[in-house]
Order: sequence, then structure tokens, then C-alpha cells
Amino acid sequence: MESGFEEKDFLACCGSTKFAKEMALAAPFASLEQAVAAATDIWFNKVDVSAWLQAFSAHPQIGDSAPSSQSHHQTTSAQWSKGEQSTAFATATGSSLQELSEWNARYRQKFGFIFIICASGRSTDEILAELKNRYPNRPIVEFEIAAQEQMKVTELRLKKLFTSKAKVSSTSDQYPAVFAKKVEEDRVSIIGGHLTAKSENTSGKTSEVRTRTRPPITTHVLDVSRGSPAAGIEVCLEKWEGTQPHPSFGVTYTSGWKILGSSTTDNDGRSGQLLSIVDAVDPGIYRISFNTGKYCSSGFFPYVSIVFEIRESQKREHFHVPLLLSPFSFSTYRGS
Repeated sequence: MESGFEEKDFLACCGSTKFAKEMALAAPFASLEQAVAAATDIWFNKVDVSAWLQAFSAHPQIGDSAPSSQSHHQTTSAQWSKGEQSTAFATATGSSLQELSEWNARYRQKFGFIFIICASGRSTDEILAELKNRYPNRPIVEFEIAAQEQMKVTELRLKKLFTSKAKVSSTSDQYPAVFAKKVEEDRVSIIGGHLTAKSENTSGKTSEVRTRTRPPITTHVLDVSRGSPAAGIEVCLEKWEGTQPHPSFGVTYTSGWKILGSSTTDNDGRSGQLLSIVDAVDPGIYRISFNTGKYCSSGFFPYVSIVFEIRESQKREHFHVPLLLSPFSFSTYRGS
């Protein structure tokens, strides 16, 4: 059974117009799992930073009611948002809402966008505690976390789309009851597996679902001084294959590092494919290097290298290594 959703339906799931267009182009989807896999790939690999910010701005501030609107996608999104924050509103007091409002304002002033969190099932106190916990983060770290939380929300809303489709289908003779049961099984099994792009699938689905849609190691670079993605930066990915179990700090090695791939960041600041698309990446020590000196000759660092380890238990996870450039320093954060 194929999904019959339109661009406006996907825009209700995620407030980025570019995301919605890409989802509409990728449709139809035979199952919720296929839709989530496509959405994850589009969100992290095909849309740019401005699309992330547009999606963030489409949310009402946590603790506030969604504004009234007339368009289909805005009305649907507002209804879903109200439902997602229902636990927070049910557990709120006047003082907790006031404190949440004050922390929301502080957060927005520091990071430039509203606090994004998948609020479904969370109390006001839980949300406030998470906001305070994330507030000290560096901007690049918080930007990645907000994008991950947005993806959680998108998955929940895709689930609602497919649930509504299943209800409609169950009233028609041309769709057997077994399909509605299959959709129910799909949506229950997929909602817990988000963002990490793991190939593991405990529900025993086909290999098509488990296959990665992107390389296991990816990166993108943001230029804070210009307020835009950093295009044209040379990137190189290597794996440690020396005689020692791992490289040591302060030691210069003439051999041991094996080049796996190289690329140059595009206009969105994302590198091309550095590693083959495989279900399980080889465990070991990896190094990703950025030719920052060529990008900005007046910068402090001629190049930047990030060394990280992928363990046996992590070989099916996705590793995203973004780099934040400022005039005199660089910040990094590795996330799934």
C-alpha cells in the first residue's frame, strides 16, 4: 500500500518547505519505515542550515499555545503541537510557566532560535530541567541537538499521518484489515529508532529497511564569521592501521594512517562521500581532517584534525562530525 500524501502533509510534519518538497519528490512510501528513512536522509543530508532554522521557527515556543492559522499545514501542525505539549500544560503552574518563559527568552537570546524539544509525554518541570541543562552548550552543539529533537517531532508526526491513513483505509473494502494491522506494527516498531540511522532492526523487517541511505561517517562545516555554510574546504578521512592498537598523543607517525576518502564541501558546507555506504563500518580509530588554512589563510589553524573511535557496539551507528569556524577558533561536536 502506497502513501497518498502531498507536500502540504509533509510540511505539517516539519516546517521546512525544502524538506516538504524533497519528501513529496521521494513519495510515495510503501510503509512508515520507508517514510522515516527518507525523512532522516533528507533532514540530515539534503536540506541546508536555513531549512533547519525555518523548521525551528514553525514551532510555537514551548509553553505557549500555537497561533491560529488558516492554511491546511499550519492548522494541522498547530493541532499536533497542542497535543504534543498536552502533558506540559496539564502539569504546569503559574510559576513554572513564568520560569519557563524567562528561560525560553534567555535561550533564544543566546542561540538565535527557540528551544526545540520533543515535548510529547514530558511535564513542564522535565522540559524546564532539560532547557537549563542544554543552555550552557556551545552553539554548534546545541544546533545539532535541536536538529535531532526536530527529527523526533517529525517522526511522531509521520506516525500520525500514517495512522490517519490506516483509519481511512480500514473503512474501504479495497484495503484488507491485515494492512491496517501491518501499519500499526510498523508505526510501533519504528518510533523508538530515530536519528542514529542504525541498521539494526529488532522487528525482523526486510534488508531493504536496514540498508543505510548515507555513508556511516559524514561532516559539514559552518562559518560563523560569515553566518553561512563553509564551501570549498578540503576534507580527508583516514583510518588507523598502524602496528600499535591506537595512535598516541604527541607522537609523529610516518605511517599507520590509511586514507579512506577525500572530498570538498559544497555550498551547503557538506562534504561529498568519504566512505562507502555499508551497513556496518569497521570498528577502529578514525581521523577526519579539514584544510582550513587554504579556506582562510589568515586563520589561526593551518588545518584541523579530529580523531575518534568507533567501537564494535557502534559499528551500525551513524557518525556526524560537524566543524564550526570562527575568525580565531574552531569548535567540534560528534553526534549521531
